[in-house]
Amino acid sequence: MIEVTKDNFEQEVLQASGVVLVDWWGPKCEHCMELMPSVEKLASQYGDKMKFCSVNTSGNRRLAISQKVLGLPAFLFYRDGEKIDELSGQDIEPEDIEARIKQHIG
Repeated sequence: MIEVTKDNFEQEVLQASGVVLVDWWGPKCEHCMELMPSVEKLASQYGDKMKFCSVNTSGNRRLAISQKVLGLPAFLFYRDGEKIDELSGQDIEPEDIEARIKQHIG
């Protein structure tokens, strides 16, 4: 997982070729913290097929707002710099994230 901030978001996500999954999380979001080990496992499992990035929204609020991240946790998928899909809310399970990953790399 690549730690992304407002300083390197454009380079790591918007200028990347292929599919990029960005995990938007916050230290006060309990569900974010519960999902993190599963997301890291998915990153090691599918990291050869797509890029995985992580944004801590507590230090990057403007970036989150610019990407229309309104609630946490949020998982945004980008392809060649364009947002193509989004998963967000307290009901997200690791299986949901993996299903979307498979959809976008398949």
